[in-house]
Amino acid sequence: MSALFHSTIPSPSAPIGSKDSALDIDRATVGAGIGSGGGAGGTGGEGRPGWGFGSGKPRRIAAILDHSLPGFLRGVAGIPLVALVLLAVVLLIEALPAIRLNGFGFFVNQQWNPGNLYGNVVTTHGVAHPPGSSYGAVPLITGTLASSAIALLLAVPVAIGVALLVVEKLPDRLSRSVGFCLEALAGIPSVVFGLWGALTFGPWLARHVAPLLANHVPNVPVLSFFRGPTGAGEGLLTSGVVLAIMVVPIVAATTRDLLRQVPRGTIEGATALGMTDVETLRAVTFPWVRSGVIGACMLGLGRALGETIAVAMVSGSILGANPHNLYSTMTTIAATIVTQLDSALTDASGFAVHTLAEAGLLLLLLTLGANILARFVVRRSGVTVLPVGRGL
Repeated sequence: MSALFHSTIPSPSAPIGSKDSALDIDRATVGAGIGSGGGAGGTGGEGRPGWGFGSGKPRRIAAILDHSLPGFLRGVAGIPLVALVLLAVVLLIEALPAIRLNGFGFFVNQQWNPGNLYGNVVTTHGVAHPPGSSYGAVPLITGTLASSAIALLLAVPVAIGVALLVVEKLPDRLSRSVGFCLEALAGIPSVVFGLWGALTFGPWLARHVAPLLANHVPNVPVLSFFRGPTGAGEGLLTSGVVLAIMVVPIVAATTRDLLRQVPRGTIEGATALGMTDVETLRAVTFPWVRSGVIGACMLGLGRALGETIAVAMVSGSILGANPHNLYSTMTTIAATIVTQLDSALTDASGFAVHTLAEAGLLLLLLTLGANILARFVVRRSGVTVLPVGRGL
C-alpha cells in the first residue's frame, strides 16, 4: 500500500502540474490497476478486484449469445411460415365437409340458402346438414373482386400523386404535415370508415355523384353497368370508394419512402440535361421505384380484399345475387363471414360453419394468389434502369 502511495506522488524534481509529473501519475495509476490486478479483470494485491477491463464471465455470456443467436433468429424467421401453414391447415380441416357436399357448385352457383335450421338434420355423402341447404359463392367472389378493383383504380393514381407532391414539390414543413396526415389516416380503425360511409358519405354519393354518372354515361351495352337506379347510398360504388380511401395512405406512405431513396444527383443530372419534370419522372424516377410501387399496390390490394367491417356496413350485405349495376347492393367474402357467423352458429349440424370456413379458405387462396402474382410482376420489372437523355 505504501509503495502504491509513493508511486503516485510526483518526484520533487518534477514541478507539480508539469507534463512529466502528469505522465508519471498516469503511468503509476495504470500500472497499479492492471499490473497489480494480474491482468484485465484480475484482483489486487490484497484480494480486491483490480481496475481491469472486465471479467471473463461477460465474455463467456457473449460467446454463448454469439453461438445461439443465429439459430434463434432462424426460428423467429420461421414463425410467419408456420402460422400461415397452421392457418391453412385449420381452415382446410374445418372446410372439408362443406367441400365434399358443395362440390364445384360452390364456385358457379349464386344461391346462399342455409336450409331449414329447425328441421331434422339429414346426411348426404356422409355430411350432416339441414334440409334444403345450398350455398354458392359467385356473388361473394364478384363483390370482392369488383370492390377491390374499384378501390385500386381510384386509390393508386391519387396515392402516387400525393407521394410525388410531398417529396418533390411541397416545402419541408408542409411535407411533414401531409405525411403526418397520411400516417394518421392509415391508423384510423375501419369501423370508423364504415360508420362514416354508412351515415354520411354513402348518402352523399347517392344524391350528388351517382345520378351524374347514371344519367350522363352513354346508353351502350358496354357502359350499361354505370346506368340504373342509384339506391340510397349502400352498394358497390360506396364500398369501392371507402376502400380506396383506406388504401390511399398505405400506397402513398410506401411510395413516399421509395421516392426519397432515389439519388438526388441522378434527378438533378437529368434536369441538367434538359429533361422536363414529366420526362424525369418517366425515365429516371419511376424505373427506380417501379418494383416497390407495385409491391405497395399489392399491399393495398390485400387490404381491400380482406377488409371486413367497413364493407359490411356500406355494401348492403345482400346474399344470393350479383350486383347488376355500379350502385346496387352486394357483399364480399369477408363481409359475409362476419355477418353470417352468428346465425351459422345456430346450425345444429355445423354445416353452415363449415361453409364459412370454405369461404375463408377461398379468401386466403385469393390473397395468396394476388401476392404470388405481385412477386412475379415485381421480379419481372425489378431490374433498376436509369436512362438519361431526352427521348429515352
